[in-house]
Amino acid sequence: MVKREAKSLRRKSLILCTSSPEETIQLGQFIGEVLKPGSVIGLCGELGTGKTHLIKGLARGLGVDDRYYVTSPSFTIINEYPGRIPLNHFDLYRLEEMDQMEELGYEEYFYGEGVTVIEWAEKVLPLLPENRLMIEITHLSENRRKFRITGLGDPYRDIVGKIAHRKRNEPFGCSQ
Repeated sequence: MVKREAKSLRRKSLILCTSSPEETIQLGQFIGEVLKPGSVIGLCGELGTGKTHLIKGLARGLGVDDRYYVTSPSFTIINEYPGRIPLNHFDLYRLEEMDQMEELGYEEYFYGEGVTVIEWAEKVLPLLPENRLMIEITHLSENRRKFRITGLGDPYRDIVGKIAHRKRNEPFGCSQ
């Protein structure tokens, strides 16, 4: 029997910072504008780090109408928003067991045509597609947040490259 080594996914990371909820929304919009149908984004970060603000911006970048109030679906787990590219928003804060994801039909979302964003993605890492965008948010101060954006797999490495290219003209630097 030949033992095969697991292939290592090519990854690319970028660190950006914001100084206000409005800048976090702007960053989300900026990311949403470069996403493609079928994109999957995992969000990790403690309560109050700005995940919902980032998703509000993603929705704007994906063309979700402003009449839709984007909020965390803490009790329903999934919210769906129509847009240029539909947005599927999972909030797994209250998820107790990974088996509950089967009941939700997660594969239809993770492998569908919309953009799927998963808050508390660390709870379901084994279920996430191998190729994906991961965003880790860290609380730096009352209003400052640090975003580590990692593209796993070539399509998402390309997305991180597009974000890095576009950020040259935006205020998302992290001076420490």
